[in-house]
Amino acid sequence: MSGRPVKRSLTLQGHRTSVSLEEPFWQAFREIARAEGRALNALAAEIDAARAPETGLASAIRLYVLAHYRARAGAPRDG
Repeated sequence: MSGRPVKRSLTLQGHRTSVSLEEPFWQAFREIARAEGRALNALAAEIDAARAPETGLASAIRLYVLAHYRARAGAPRDG
């Protein structure tokens, strides 16, 4: 499994954007969206809207994936 980021296109609020994530993060992100019964673009748009201006979208998605799996594992959240 390669650790190199893979660039994919997403549509957020009607606008196309590219996001580069490592394949395991893409897989996990798709799994989360599927489990929640949501479109990947809709979940990405929600993450985009909630992120701090200084946080890139790719980083925000990685943090979302991490928080999701930590919550499932019962791990405490960092503040």
